[in-house]
Amino acid sequence: MKTMEWKDNKLILIDQTKLPDEVTFFTCNSYKDVIIAIKTMVVRGAPAIGVAAAFGMVLAHLKDENLEIVAEEIKSSRPTAINLFWAVDRVLTSNDPVQEALTMYKEDIETNLAIGRHGSEIINDGDTILTHCNAGALACVDYGTALGVVRSAFHQGKDINVICDETRPLGQGARLSVWEMQEENIPVKLIPDVASGYLMQQGKIDKVIIGADRVASDGIANKIGSLLVALAAKRFQIPFYVAAPLSTFDFDISIYDAEIEERGSEEVTHYGGTRICPKGTEVINPAFDIVPKDLITGIITEKGIINPEEFQSFFQQLKSQ
Repeated sequence: MKTMEWKDNKLILIDQTKLPDEVTFFTCNSYKDVIIAIKTMVVRGAPAIGVAAAFGMVLAHLKDENLEIVAEEIKSSRPTAINLFWAVDRVLTSNDPVQEALTMYKEDIETNLAIGRHGSEIINDGDTILTHCNAGALACVDYGTALGVVRSAFHQGKDINVICDETRPLGQGARLSVWEMQEENIPVKLIPDVASGYLMQQGKIDKVIIGADRVASDGIANKIGSLLVALAAKRFQIPFYVAAPLSTFDFDISIYDAEIEERGSEEVTHYGGTRICPKGTEVINPAFDIVPKDLITGIITEKGIINPEEFQSFFQQLKSQ
């Protein structure tokens, strides 16, 4: 299930705001269309945002627009997912922007398949896995990170069950992750966000696997609510894994210095177009929160699984390459 396609010098995206009710497409004819798609979450998920941004740069290149200016505009579309900045800079410094973006497109799929293979090693027959938000094919070009691990284990014939929390305020778990699992006949159940702690307490969850929008040596930034899930997992001694490509790693900052995107109040005051609180209610709507490394059992990458004790040395090694 590919979230995007480059065809006839246009970027065609699955419109994720319409899922699961209908599968429709959003066509980007210019880099400004890509910015709109990123801002409105037509395309979302750190790896997918990165590749879409790369093709946004290509669209500008094909129209002989100033790529330095375009790069800054695209980077301003969403501040937290580092893949966006990584992808834009990679195309900006390339001698062949079109080929560079196409290479990144292919690399994303190969990377996710590798993450799936490594991650499937931690999945036992009979496991029930909780995931938060959507880190599946829809968050990437294809296959997915956290749900890529699930897919890999399932296709190996392991008897697994998936629990998706709804992931308010936009319901990416309910709308997107459940849809992906149902499309492949992977056993899945949906729970309210507030139910995950109870299920852990009852011994009904064996592992937690989530994605990440930014990984640093001292923790990760991921969809809001990830911290509460991690805290509950720590309390009930449930392994908590993060699945993320190396393109999501930030070698230069503490995770606490990452800019956390604040989104519009309507996402909280309304659901499905219906207002669910009194008019004039003030809202705080951070899109991400921070999970410190002491709550993380391991990070599943295309190179293997890193445990917290290895974070610092692993980062130093990668940064020196």
